[in-house]
Amino acid sequence: MSYVDEVLEQVKKKNADQPEFLQAVTEVLDSLRPVIDANEELYRKNAILERITEPDRQIMFRVPWVDDNGQVQVNRGFRVQFNNAIGPYKGGLRLHPSVNLSIIKFLGFEQIFKNSLTTLPIGGGKGGSDFDPKGKSDREIMAFCQSFMTELSKYIGADVDVPAGDIGTGAREIGFMFGQYKRIQGTFEGVLTGKGLTWGGSLARTQATGYGLLYLTNALLKDHNIDIAGKTCAVSGSGNVAIYAIEKAQQLGAKPVTCSDSTGWIYDPEGIDVELLKEVKEVKRARLTEYAAARPSAEYHEKKNGEHGVWQYKVDLALPCATQNELDLEDAKMLVANGVLSVTEGANMPTTLDATKYLQENGVLFVGGKAANAGGVATSALEMSQNSERLSWTFEEVDGKLKNIMETIYANISDAAKRYGVEGDYVAGANIAGFEKVVDAMLAQGVC
Repeated sequence: MSYVDEVLEQVKKKNADQPEFLQAVTEVLDSLRPVIDANEELYRKNAILERITEPDRQIMFRVPWVDDNGQVQVNRGFRVQFNNAIGPYKGGLRLHPSVNLSIIKFLGFEQIFKNSLTTLPIGGGKGGSDFDPKGKSDREIMAFCQSFMTELSKYIGADVDVPAGDIGTGAREIGFMFGQYKRIQGTFEGVLTGKGLTWGGSLARTQATGYGLLYLTNALLKDHNIDIAGKTCAVSGSGNVAIYAIEKAQQLGAKPVTCSDSTGWIYDPEGIDVELLKEVKEVKRARLTEYAAARPSAEYHEKKNGEHGVWQYKVDLALPCATQNELDLEDAKMLVANGVLSVTEGANMPTTLDATKYLQENGVLFVGGKAANAGGVATSALEMSQNSERLSWTFEEVDGKLKNIMETIYANISDAAKRYGVEGDYVAGANIAGFEKVVDAMLAQGVC
């Protein structure tokens, strides 16, 4: 049995109740077979795969807080510090009812390689809670965030572990958490990213993941002699990533025609009105029904089981920007039948393994989230740099650095795929390029 298969078997036995984590590990290790087979003796002797698939630590804790009715509520908090071989742990805090240990471990494991790809010195981690911010008052959210940070503050620090935002964790939540950390520790340090601009945040952070997705997508298309201008795009989601992917796609001359939320989706053949979308989602925090009501050209469709949603339309580019496993095999078949040219992931693992395989086998240019959505964490690391230097860079400076990072990521993953005989397989290329850097550091630092 090969080293990869041995480790996969061990991981499955140890984590049998964690499907998302097992999916992520399987996808990564399968794609790493060329580099692992070429170095099997060295990696086996140093137990590299066993060490990289086992987190440094998994922290799970109770989060009690009081709601507006005076009732005590209890949620579960998580922080998984996966690997710090190349820098402090870095990864977001997800607040959503679906959060469990498997999801946090999958996200933390992916973060190791994504952070490595940015070329910046940051390790992999992730955290969050099964708390749902939707429908809560500001006071309730503050009560939760303060309780959550009271425990989390024991395990993080500017040179130890630097969390960020994620689903359900925006500027409001980061502000409440930062205030509590400062109150407990008595220090003002860059322990969180995604902060407000008046207290250590970075310009372009809000736009970073969506903009970065399009910078990489454009680099991919250019490498294949395809002009992004004039192309139509299907985009899922309507949060930060989706909104600013739509905005940047329009700036590059493409036409996004869809977006979605948890209750349904919009198809707007005239192109998504990004300013209206921002008003509905960022200002009113409303459902997409309000977008459709204000936009005559838009069709609103309520989400129902078995439907293809945003993936059923004839488009050139697909940009999944919502959540994990949202694009399945049937969706992939429909996209291929409609002539899609590329699928680049703005979310974390939004495409199922069988859908990914089908897209690749049918000649679709496919880049996974580890590379394509690395713009957010890259800009978070740029925020860390600004905090360390006590400086604030202009929007243009940060955006320029982001564009360069995303173009470098594409060049590196393309090169890694070529070096190991899998040219055009950008999933393998991303995993290999990210893995090589981390493994070099692990070997240099001994058994730890």
